[in-house]
Amino acid sequence: MTSGPETRDASLPARIGALAATLRQLGWLNGSLYVIDRVLAMTSGGRARLYKYYLVAQPVARKALLPPRRGAGLEVRQVGPSDPLLREFPRPEHAMPYRFSQGAVCLAELQADKCIGFLWLVLGPYREDEVRCRYVPLPEGKSSWDFDIYIDPAHRNGIAFLKLWDAANRFLSERGIEWSLSRISALNTASLLSHQRLGARRIATAAFVSAGSWQISFSTVRPRFHWSTSADAFPTYPLRPPRNP
Repeated sequence: MTSGPETRDASLPARIGALAATLRQLGWLNGSLYVIDRVLAMTSGGRARLYKYYLVAQPVARKALLPPRRGAGLEVRQVGPSDPLLREFPRPEHAMPYRFSQGAVCLAELQADKCIGFLWLVLGPYREDEVRCRYVPLPEGKSSWDFDIYIDPAHRNGIAFLKLWDAANRFLSERGIEWSLSRISALNTASLLSHQRLGARRIATAAFVSAGSWQISFSTVRPRFHWSTSADAFPTYPLRPPRNP
């Protein structure tokens, strides 16, 4: 069945309504950045983008988030570079070797042998794979970096997120880590709220404008401004958790 003008017109108010709801949720500043990013992406075929991140620090919980019997049907285990489970991840294949090459650890969550979520950790510096920069969690040996936390949409209203973080907290606590640092898109309000419930606190903000090999970055930590024209040039951000727990 083909779509006539009436079908296309009927979808326009829905799209406008969805955009208006997104802008109300994000606020005028982040909402404006969202619109600018969408325009850049559409007019450049995806070669130009705008990213804004909140850099946060989350305390490693010493106490379980869930009672012992909750989530008994869920299993969290560490997966290595050759684990076939990685093929189930909704991520590009080239991303996995890149992450493991930096010493990243992947924790996967399963239900009935099917992957429903995962979380990545690095106990040292990590070079970002969405923009060009490098994060250095400090102090060394007490802070780590977490990234790309994913829960299957069908399980996002359940306990899968907390079960995954219970496993991550145990892994980090056993290695003496007290804080896990990460970056969260300023446009992802759901992720921000989820991390805030776990005690995450904002420690910095960073924004990146990229166009092909060109990249300009601004941040509230040094270097506050960085401009590069090649893949080999990128800013390094030393990041520390808050002084007060």
